[in-house]
Amino acid sequence: MKAFLFPGQGSQYSGMGNDLTSFSRAYYFFETAREVLGIDIFQIMNGDEDFLKLTENAQPAIYIASYIAFDELIRAGYVPSLLAGHSLGEYTALAAADVYDFETGLYLVRKRGEYISQSVKPGEGTMAAVIGAKIDEIEAAISDIDNVWVANHNSEDQVVISGMVESVRIAIERLKKIAKRVAELKVSGPFHTPLLESAREKMAHELRGIKFRKPRWPIVMNSTGRETTDPEKIRENILSQICGPVLWYDSINRMIQLGAKSFIEAGPQKVLTNLLKRSKSAPCKHFTEIVFERQFETVGI
Repeated sequence: MKAFLFPGQGSQYSGMGNDLTSFSRAYYFFETAREVLGIDIFQIMNGDEDFLKLTENAQPAIYIASYIAFDELIRAGYVPSLLAGHSLGEYTALAAADVYDFETGLYLVRKRGEYISQSVKPGEGTMAAVIGAKIDEIEAAISDIDNVWVANHNSEDQVVISGMVESVRIAIERLKKIAKRVAELKVSGPFHTPLLESAREKMAHELRGIKFRKPRWPIVMNSTGRETTDPEKIRENILSQICGPVLWYDSINRMIQLGAKSFIEAGPQKVLTNLLKRSKSAPCKHFTEIVFERQFETVGI
């Protein structure tokens, strides 16, 4: 059983558009994106790194890159049994599963990025990865710091905290005493925190006018770590994850319980693949990934 994984914000890099141009339908999707968004996202994907990382740019850029990779996988004969996306990547998973079409998903991730930026001005919020400490230890260490929360539980020993810049940096210094490594991430906002409640409310309004279809394959959701094919539960869950944590570790374990034997990361870089490779509990023998040089690579662990 194959599971397709779609990455979230932080996987972007300048030049990612050029790296997709050898894919068979890349230009079709770039042109469609220009029509939907009214901007040249291809140019943004190959331009200034700081401009690209702005939430309203990074989110559609990663969505497009990941969907192009998914399209190439399907055309090459790869078919999933399960899907999951990390944060922003959940919106890509929904498009891949035909819950809505490519254009609708593109519009939604652009609006999501705009609304997040409006909730907290770019540069006022940030996130940090904490490596080598358990989630309960991290929660205890930051419990008395205002405006910082656990945002992602990515693996046994990787947790991401999120919040206002000053609070996160205080937490970083404290967590360095109990973790192997703590690193601030290349993001422009405090994702998956209560600070984004206004973005959640605006996205709820956007979603009222969009019909969700039953997905072609079950989707394991960030907010629950459980699979669903119910369109209304999907709608509820993608709203919940704006202000709540991403339960990625639970999601991966659930896919393994359901029978996933290989995971295919469709999108830029290898963030999710590398998390899987480092997993101590994953029983999978191989992880299959798509890389932008059009190679399909199987890595044994």
